[in-house]
Amino acid sequence: MNNFEAHILVVDDDDGIRDLVKKYLNENNFLVTTAKNAEDADKKTNIIKFDLIILDIMMPGQTGLQFLSENKKRIQTPVILLTAKGEPKERIEGLEVGADDYLPKPFEPKELILRIRNILNKTKKHDNKRVIEFDNIKIDLNKLIIYKNKEEFKINNTEKIILEKMINSPGQSFSRDYIGNLIDIDKERSIDVIITRLRKKIELDPKNPKYLQTIRGTGYVLWIE
Repeated sequence: MNNFEAHILVVDDDDGIRDLVKKYLNENNFLVTTAKNAEDADKKTNIIKFDLIILDIMMPGQTGLQFLSENKKRIQTPVILLTAKGEPKERIEGLEVGADDYLPKPFEPKELILRIRNILNKTKKHDNKRVIEFDNIKIDLNKLIIYKNKEEFKINNTEKIILEKMINSPGQSFSRDYIGNLIDIDKERSIDVIITRLRKKIELDPKNPKYLQTIRGTGYVLWIE
């Protein structure tokens, strides 16, 4: 295991795609485990802690989005969605339930490898252990949890990267372009979705944010007193 770059779970009901992805990943020094459906993936993620999951959306039975929605808090692993259509609505829904990236089918194997390495590099780069508290809120980037009053909210790796940057630069405004480059997403709507999701976890009144605010014409800023 120590000779491999990372251990990746590939979840897809198509035998051909599953085998092809495994072949490419093996050739690029990744250890690969496969699952043929969400039920199979559920069993394997209960046994193994993977570094990243490549997850097909359209599968018989439980879809990839349903699996992600139900299990993201438990597995706490970066996820790349494979989507046959690549419709904006589908991609946004995937980000809303906690995906870190998405890749439309058919895809270029080299692009998949680059996206995997980008996510893994960001995970390593932004792995600083950091805990901050303000008012009745506590953000623990080590545990990937936001504590708000008596509630706990899990955060994914994408949210962690954004929060860590903002926490290290309180009061500094970050444009959508900057945030997009930070997390390798180029759709403004997708970035807005992520910020809205974070507000729900941080703010006492997400519709009237006190901490994670929008600066008109500039971007987003985290105010921590």
